[in-house]
Amino acid sequence: MHILLIHQAFTAIDEPGGTRHHEFARLLAERGWRITVIASPVSYLTGQASPLPAAQDDHAGRIRILRARVYAAHHKSFAHRLLAFFSFMISSFFLGLGVRGVDLVWGTSPPIFQGVTAWMLARLKGAPFLFEVRDLWPDFAIAVGVLRSRLLIRLSLWLERFLYRRADHMMVNSPAYVEHVLGRGARSVDLVPNGADPEMFDPADSGAAFRTAHGLEGKFVVLYAGAHGLSNDLGVALDCARLLADDPRVHFVFLGDGKEKPALQRRAAELGLANVTFLPPVPKSGMAAALAGADACLAILKPIEAYKTTYPNKVFDYMAAGRPVLLAIDGVIRQVVEACGGGVFVPPGDPAALAAAVRRLAADPAAGRAMGLAGRRYVEAHFSRPALTERLAGILEGMTK
Repeated sequence: MHILLIHQAFTAIDEPGGTRHHEFARLLAERGWRITVIASPVSYLTGQASPLPAAQDDHAGRIRILRARVYAAHHKSFAHRLLAFFSFMISSFFLGLGVRGVDLVWGTSPPIFQGVTAWMLARLKGAPFLFEVRDLWPDFAIAVGVLRSRLLIRLSLWLERFLYRRADHMMVNSPAYVEHVLGRGARSVDLVPNGADPEMFDPADSGAAFRTAHGLEGKFVVLYAGAHGLSNDLGVALDCARLLADDPRVHFVFLGDGKEKPALQRRAAELGLANVTFLPPVPKSGMAAALAGADACLAILKPIEAYKTTYPNKVFDYMAAGRPVLLAIDGVIRQVVEACGGGVFVPPGDPAALAAAVRRLAADPAAGRAMGLAGRRYVEAHFSRPALTERLAGILEGMTK
């Protein structure tokens, strides 16, 4: 089988960012399938151009990654980001026309505009069109206040329904998305949730190398790994660090990049937070060492009703690494963490509650380790990437019969 995946924010294992699709592609390639990915050369996380070549082969040539030209300024503003999205929609279409022998076209959102490319290519190639929803766009953009124009909102909602109705099949990565897509015209939908590959992480690793490299010996390290964006509410984490400045044990590490990172760094400096370290992002291949250096891992989003529907990738990585989750996100992901006792929930947007939870974990490291191992076991049983790939393969095979 030959799959064409249109994914502007696609991230390879050797790049920083979420690698759900590359992990799936590698496991599908082991089944003898071919996957061609059309992606952006600009990192969605950092906003910087990738040093990787325009065409890259992986897994003995069974995975081919093509980089389409894009407008490279999507971290400047929402308008610039839209230009980046539209430029990829056009360039990926023409690049996709040259991909031959395609059995299925897979589009993924966000950004939703690349779904148009995937739909057009599927129809031109006479192949089934699988449309995947990873975030509820435009609902999230509206809720955060990024998308405000009434005209753009109407057009975005129209496009969402247009694509949902024309997909031969739909896939979502959170159970809370199923009702949403069915209510907007999808004919059929399957859940293939976010997860993690437990084999990538060693819960017994003490993280000594990471701690030594960053002067964290003897600290209780709270690590946040991921995007530093508007939705991530990291200002609350800085307020929490300020409340814990009287405890010399506790140190916060913010690992990653994003549009809001410079402002967060300035604010940390203004507050004189000596208990905060900002680090650049690392590729997924280096994430195990970073998470091993943490005593607890933070997942946080703004206290917005829509975010109760999300299954953030980072939570499953934290759990696979055997580290307790400090979860400042309510909703379906809270159900996962609480079902296995893999961490501590705190109300989103509440730095005092977060600080109290950190103090409790720092005071009882054994309890934190037990939570982390419970989370690891739960991922192995329910959210293992290899097992999820089997589910995905069944969906793809069913669409091409």
